Amino acid sequence: MFNFFDLLTARYRRHAQASEHLYDGWSLDQRDPEVIKAWMPVWEWLYHSYFRVQTEGWHHIPSEGKMLIVGTHNGGSASPDTSMFMYDWYRRFGYERLTYGLMHRLAWKIPTVGRLAAPVGAIMAHPKTAIAALQRDAAVLVYPGGAEDMFRPHHLRDRIYFAGRKGFIKLALREEAPIVPAISHGAHDTLIILGDFYQQALQLHKWGVPLWFDPDMGVFPIYLGLPWGVGIGPLPNIPLPIQIHTRVCAPIVFERYGREAASDRDYVDACYEQVCTQMQRELEDLIEQVNSTEPSS
Repeated sequence: MFNFFDLLTARYRRHAQASEHLYDGWSLDQRDPEVIKAWMPVWEWLYHSYFRVQTEGWHHIPSEGKMLIVGTHNGGSASPDTSMFMYDWYRRFGYERLTYGLMHRLAWKIPTVGRLAAPVGAIMAHPKTAIAALQRDAAVLVYPGGAEDMFRPHHLRDRIYFAGRKGFIKLALREEAPIVPAISHGAHDTLIILGDFYQQALQLHKWGVPLWFDPDMGVFPIYLGLPWGVGIGPLPNIPLPIQIHTRVCAPIVFERYGREAASDRDYVDACYEQVCTQMQRELEDLIEQVNSTEPSS
């Protein structure tokens, strides 16, 4: 089950002399099907025994070609619905079909994170890497809401929240890639985010209180969860064993594509609203479906 540690260590040692930036997120050639295969037993246990995932809609995934899979982040730094989605992907489509996930640039500053994430397909969250991946006809997984979405307060757990970021729309239009929405319910209950106190933390810093987190993170949550009990700041967390439901939605195809469409601000805004509206509708339907099948107390 844990042979992936030896595999990752061996591969890192083999190439460490070649480049000190081996795992900096900028290369699309770090993805290693053998490492992905080594992770599968771990993900399988989490999928079936810990999170007891229920999923649907995988017939919506195009059989080939590039696509932008747009998801919502849930569950803090652990973001368990992300790894569960990837487990589902690999067991359905195998290890060779090109798939990449965009990971926040701050995560790449932690060497261990990069060493673990790059071989399973993580790349820097940047237009340059995303475009390069799409031009390889890959599926690219993106979470537009970033940390603000990942740590959104618990009362917003059933809302699609992308913090107004529309770069993924421009990317899809420019590269003529369909958007495939991926939603989930339950993962945001794996920790209880009481609120985001980012502005208050910045104000305290102005008064002389030192910051112990990177302000570029954009969030300063306070939450209830493991292992801290009360977590203060964007600390890593261990997700609670809450059941997760996921759904892959029908691809969204826009009327216009190309560089001109991507440069049309009004059109980009309209496409953004279309995606948010459709994903919110799908999320509400999923929640209603889950609630209707749960046994009454």
